[in-house]
Amino acid sequence: MLCMTGEEYRRALETAVGEYEELGAQRRRIDTRLSELAQTISVLSRLCGLTSTVPWGLTDACRTVLRNAGMPMTPVEIRDHLQGIGVDFSRYSSGLAAVHTTLKRLNESGEVRCITAGRGKRAYIWQRPARAAALGPEIAQVVREMDSRRAKRKRKATK
Repeated sequence: MLCMTGEEYRRALETAVGEYEELGAQRRRIDTRLSELAQTISVLSRLCGLTSTVPWGLTDACRTVLRNAGMPMTPVEIRDHLQGIGVDFSRYSSGLAAVHTTLKRLNESGEVRCITAGRGKRAYIWQRPARAAALGPEIAQVVREMDSRRAKRKRKATK
């Protein structure tokens, strides 16, 4: 029977956490690129006089706009941007109210963060995913602390 030591378990944990975080970073890059392409396709389709056969939902559209903006945006700015890329608001009695409701839900789910902009106006900024967090921050912190202690031991050993 093969038995691993505590140190070997820690190294395996560090390796797994590192790979997990790298894959999370790759996913974020892919999600960002997919959002950019979806926006490009939407605009180009509209310019070509084509209508989408798959309607783009308001929630996904708001996510895309905020993810690509990289800065806080007010609901009015988001609505205007969505109209500019061809999102159809005709089914809503008030496009701005629909955007407000969508942003409120995204804020409650933790995908966006509501902040106060100038003159008390609310603005929203994309905040999720900041990093691959399914492991839980506690495990990642333990791994970082282990790395720090190991680096200190190596420095002492080489002196």
